Amino acid sequence: MNDDDLAGPTPAPARPLEPWPDTVRWQPISDDLIWVELIRLGMVLAVLLTGLALGWALTGNWLFGAALGVVVLLAGWRTVTIVRAVHAWGYAERENDLLVRHGLLVRRLSIVPYSRMQFVDVSAGPLERAFDLATVQLHTAAAASDARVPGLRPAEASRLRDRLTALGEDRAEGL
Repeated sequence: MNDDDLAGPTPAPARPLEPWPDTVRWQPISDDLIWVELIRLGMVLAVLLTGLALGWALTGNWLFGAALGVVVLLAGWRTVTIVRAVHAWGYAERENDLLVRHGLLVRRLSIVPYSRMQFVDVSAGPLERAFDLATVQLHTAAAASDARVPGLRPAEASRLRDRLTALGEDRAEGL
Protein backbone atom coordinates (compact mmCIF):
# COMPACT_ATOMS: atom_id res chain seq x y z
CA MET A 1 0.00 0.00 0.00
CA ASN A 2 1.42 3.39 -0.92
CA ASP A 3 0.58 6.94 0.13
CA ASP A 4 -1.62 7.53 -2.95
CA ASP A 5 -3.96 4.71 -1.87
CA LEU A 6 -4.42 6.30 1.55
CA ALA A 7 -5.25 9.73 0.15
CA GLY A 8 -8.48 8.53 -1.47
CA PRO A 9 -9.85 9.45 -4.88
CA THR A 10 -8.32 12.34 -6.76
CA PRO A 11 -10.63 15.38 -6.65
CA ALA A 12 -12.06 16.58 -9.95
CA PRO A 13 -10.32 19.62 -11.41
CA ALA A 14 -11.92 22.89 -10.38
CA ARG A 15 -14.28 24.40 -12.96
CA PRO A 16 -14.56 28.12 -13.44
CA LEU A 17 -17.28 29.69 -11.31
CA GLU A 18 -20.61 29.60 -13.14
CA PRO A 19 -22.84 32.11 -11.38
CA TRP A 20 -25.94 31.31 -13.43
CA PRO A 21 -27.62 28.25 -11.95
CA ASP A 22 -29.11 25.76 -14.40
CA THR A 23 -31.73 24.72 -11.87
CA VAL A 24 -34.06 27.65 -12.64
CA ARG A 25 -36.13 28.44 -15.71
CA TRP A 26 -34.61 31.61 -17.16
CA GLN A 27 -36.90 34.05 -18.97
CA PRO A 28 -35.17 35.85 -21.86
CA ILE A 29 -35.68 39.49 -22.71
CA SER A 30 -36.83 40.72 -26.12
CA ASP A 31 -34.36 40.72 -29.00
CA ASP A 32 -35.80 44.11 -29.97
CA LEU A 33 -33.53 45.58 -27.28
CA ILE A 34 -30.67 44.92 -29.73
CA TRP A 35 -32.20 47.47 -32.13
CA VAL A 36 -32.67 50.01 -29.35
CA GLU A 37 -29.02 49.69 -28.32
CA LEU A 38 -27.78 49.76 -31.93
CA ILE A 39 -29.73 52.97 -32.59
CA ARG A 40 -28.23 54.54 -29.45
CA LEU A 41 -24.77 53.51 -30.66
CA GLY A 42 -25.56 54.91 -34.12
CA MET A 43 -26.52 58.30 -32.70
CA VAL A 44 -23.25 58.55 -30.76
CA LEU A 45 -21.27 57.38 -33.79
CA ALA A 46 -22.95 59.91 -36.09
CA VAL A 47 -21.78 62.78 -33.91
CA LEU A 48 -18.31 61.34 -33.37
CA LEU A 49 -17.69 60.38 -37.00
CA THR A 50 -19.00 63.73 -38.27
CA GLY A 51 -16.63 65.60 -35.96
CA LEU A 52 -13.65 63.47 -36.96
CA ALA A 53 -14.47 63.69 -40.68
CA LEU A 54 -14.79 67.48 -40.47
CA GLY A 55 -11.51 67.72 -38.56
CA TRP A 56 -9.79 65.59 -41.20
CA ALA A 57 -11.32 67.55 -44.09
CA LEU A 58 -10.45 70.95 -42.61
CA THR A 59 -6.93 70.18 -41.39
CA GLY A 60 -5.83 67.29 -43.55
CA ASN A 61 -4.06 65.85 -40.49
CA TRP A 62 -3.66 62.07 -40.80
CA LEU A 63 -4.45 61.62 -37.09
CA PHE A 64 -8.11 62.43 -37.79
CA GLY A 65 -8.17 59.72 -40.45
CA ALA A 66 -6.53 57.23 -38.09
CA ALA A 67 -9.02 58.12 -35.34
CA LEU A 68 -11.84 57.66 -37.85
CA GLY A 69 -10.60 54.14 -38.62
CA VAL A 70 -10.26 53.26 -34.94
CA VAL A 71 -13.79 54.49 -34.23
CA VAL A 72 -15.18 52.38 -37.09
CA LEU A 73 -13.36 49.28 -35.78
CA LEU A 74 -14.59 49.90 -32.23
CA ALA A 75 -18.13 50.40 -33.55
CA GLY A 76 -17.99 46.98 -35.22
CA TRP A 77 -16.73 45.39 -32.01
CA ARG A 78 -19.43 47.14 -29.97
CA THR A 79 -22.14 45.94 -32.36
CA VAL A 80 -21.12 42.32 -31.76
CA THR A 81 -21.01 42.83 -27.98
CA ILE A 82 -24.46 44.46 -27.95
CA VAL A 83 -25.99 41.39 -29.60
CA ARG A 84 -24.23 39.01 -27.22
CA ALA A 85 -25.00 41.15 -24.16
CA VAL A 86 -28.72 41.29 -24.89
CA HIS A 87 -28.79 37.50 -25.22
CA ALA A 88 -27.03 37.20 -21.84
CA TRP A 89 -29.83 39.03 -19.97
CA GLY A 90 -32.43 36.91 -18.22
CA TYR A 91 -34.53 36.67 -15.11
CA ALA A 92 -36.14 33.93 -13.08
CA GLU A 93 -38.92 34.11 -10.51
CA ARG A 94 -38.52 31.76 -7.58
CA GLU A 95 -40.62 31.25 -4.47
CA ASN A 96 -38.78 33.76 -2.27
CA ASP A 97 -36.65 35.83 -4.63
CA LEU A 98 -36.04 37.11 -8.13
CA LEU A 99 -32.83 36.27 -9.98
CA VAL A 100 -31.47 38.63 -12.64
CA ARG A 101 -28.47 37.68 -14.76
CA HIS A 102 -26.41 39.62 -17.29
CA GLY A 103 -22.88 40.14 -18.49
CA LEU A 104 -20.44 38.56 -20.87
CA LEU A 105 -16.91 39.04 -19.62
CA VAL A 106 -18.01 39.74 -16.06
CA ARG A 107 -21.10 37.68 -15.36
CA ARG A 108 -23.40 39.08 -12.75
CA LEU A 109 -26.19 37.35 -10.88
CA SER A 110 -28.39 39.48 -8.64
CA ILE A 111 -30.68 37.72 -6.19
CA VAL A 112 -33.33 40.03 -4.79
CA PRO A 113 -35.45 38.62 -1.93
CA TYR A 114 -39.07 39.71 -2.26
CA SER A 115 -39.11 40.72 1.42
CA ARG A 116 -36.28 43.24 0.82
CA MET A 117 -37.92 45.11 -2.04
CA GLN A 118 -39.02 48.63 -1.26
CA PHE A 119 -40.58 49.55 -4.59
CA VAL A 120 -40.64 48.55 -8.25
CA ASP A 121 -40.41 50.99 -11.19
CA VAL A 122 -41.42 50.43 -14.79
CA SER A 123 -39.90 52.88 -17.26
CA ALA A 124 -39.74 53.27 -21.03
CA GLY A 125 -37.80 55.95 -22.87
CA PRO A 126 -38.69 57.19 -26.35
CA LEU A 127 -36.63 54.52 -28.14
CA GLU A 128 -37.96 51.77 -25.91
CA ARG A 129 -41.54 52.91 -26.53
CA ALA A 130 -40.91 52.96 -30.29
CA PHE A 131 -40.00 49.25 -30.05
CA ASP A 132 -42.76 48.45 -27.51
CA LEU A 133 -40.32 47.74 -24.66
CA ALA A 134 -40.06 48.66 -20.98
CA THR A 135 -37.59 48.24 -18.11
CA VAL A 136 -38.46 46.96 -14.63
CA GLN A 137 -36.26 48.43 -11.90
CA LEU A 138 -36.24 46.87 -8.42
CA HIS A 139 -35.25 49.03 -5.47
CA THR A 140 -34.06 47.67 -2.14
CA ALA A 141 -32.68 49.26 1.00
CA ALA A 142 -29.13 48.60 -0.21
CA ALA A 143 -28.46 50.68 -3.32
CA ALA A 144 -25.84 48.21 -4.54
CA SER A 145 -28.41 45.43 -4.73
CA ASP A 146 -30.81 47.23 -7.05
CA ALA A 147 -31.52 45.13 -10.12
CA ARG A 148 -33.14 45.92 -13.44
CA VAL A 149 -34.68 43.86 -16.20
CA PRO A 150 -34.65 45.73 -19.54
CA GLY A 151 -36.25 44.72 -22.82
CA LEU A 152 -39.63 43.50 -21.57
CA ARG A 153 -42.90 43.94 -23.39
CA PRO A 154 -45.13 46.43 -21.48
CA ALA A 155 -47.66 43.73 -20.56
CA GLU A 156 -44.92 41.50 -19.12
CA ALA A 157 -43.34 44.47 -17.34
CA SER A 158 -46.69 45.33 -15.73
CA ARG A 159 -47.31 41.70 -14.77
CA LEU A 160 -43.84 41.42 -13.23
CA ARG A 161 -44.24 44.73 -11.40
CA ASP A 162 -47.61 43.71 -9.95
CA ARG A 163 -46.39 40.25 -8.95
CA LEU A 164 -43.20 41.56 -7.34
CA THR A 165 -45.11 44.25 -5.48
CA ALA A 166 -47.67 41.74 -4.18
CA LEU A 167 -45.00 39.24 -3.15
CA GLY A 168 -42.95 41.99 -1.53
CA GLU A 169 -45.93 43.13 0.55
CA ASP A 170 -46.78 39.53 1.57
CA ARG A 171 -43.20 38.76 2.61
CA ALA A 172 -42.73 42.08 4.43
CA GLU A 173 -45.84 41.48 6.57
CA GLY A 174 -44.23 38.37 8.02
CA LEU A 175 -41.24 40.32 9.37
